Amino acid sequence: MRMKSQYLFVIVAVGAVALYFIVRSLFSAGAPEAAHAKTTGPAGPPSVQARLIPEVERQYDLVIRGRTQATRAVVVRSETAGVVAAAPVLQGSFVKRGDVLCRLAVDARQAALDQARAMQKSNQLAQQQNVELAKKGFRSAAQVLLSQANLDASAAAVRQGEIALAQVNIKAPFTGVFDHRDAEVGTYLAPGQPCGTMIEIDPLLIVGDVPETQAARLKVGAPASARLVSGQLLHGRIRYVSRDADPQTRTYHLEVTVPNSRLDVRSGLSAEMHIGAGSGPAHLVPVSTLVLDSAGRQGVRYVLADGRVAFAPVTIVEEASDGLWVTGLSGPVQLITVGQSYVADGQKVRVALTR
Repeated sequence: MRMKSQYLFVIVAVGAVALYFIVRSLFSAGAPEAAHAKTTGPAGPPSVQARLIPEVERQYDLVIRGRTQATRAVVVRSETAGVVAAAPVLQGSFVKRGDVLCRLAVDARQAALDQARAMQKSNQLAQQQNVELAKKGFRSAAQVLLSQANLDASAAAVRQGEIALAQVNIKAPFTGVFDHRDAEVGTYLAPGQPCGTMIEIDPLLIVGDVPETQAARLKVGAPASARLVSGQLLHGRIRYVSRDADPQTRTYHLEVTVPNSRLDVRSGLSAEMHIGAGSGPAHLVPVSTLVLDSAGRQGVRYVLADGRVAFAPVTIVEEASDGLWVTGLSGPVQLITVGQSYVADGQKVRVALTR
């Protein structure tokens, strides 16, 4: 019984193999003709997916990185020599114009002024006497002129003494913040040495650098806004756009003024600036649709009314969360969203519109 089962298995296997080759030979006879028909038959145009993109009127905003900056920063220096006798203002304090930041010791300045005033009074009396005597013929005109010259010299000496005495008070040149103190009580200051640094932060500046491709679109007085790293939003206007580019970066310096009446915004904070750059027609396109043509220009491909592919160079005017706002297209366009890199300009395509 075992030998018969083995024979039966061999016979079944041989039959299956023979049946496979018979069936294969029958189907392979018509295969060359089918393959030939497939290769020589007419090829249809390639298929692409496209989306209808409308043209809209849009306010252009240029987005650049910037930072806050004091409107003015001045190192307040001594005009005379002396030892600091008083430092009435703490650094970081708000001060008004004319407030004393450092006061030098008076030393002999008051005495010199008193002496000059006494000399002026003496010369004034002498001048009056000489004028009266000249009227009676007891003084010559030259003597009167000499006494007048002495009186003028003493008046100048008084003025000089008053200035020297006033210079012991080193005052704030404008209203702002006394940001840093350089001289403490007991410090000797020579003429030109610093008492401290004053900054003005109301109004506050937000500064940045604009690419040369965008600088021509910015106008002084245009609205601008800035979002700080803290999330605070500030609004202001452009006060300055440089006319000369930085030779290294080829960018133009920009300054925007914003109010800061509460002095709660500090200088040196990073900010994202949105600058109003006019308005005009624009199209919102997906980032993935951007391609380069043979000349290296950045643009998009779209389908004309007759089903042919066309290329349009575009300029990015603003980045958005759902795409890029670009200029360079006209009217509604069937923008190719899938397959744009595998078709050529002027090529006929089949279009499947998507949303």
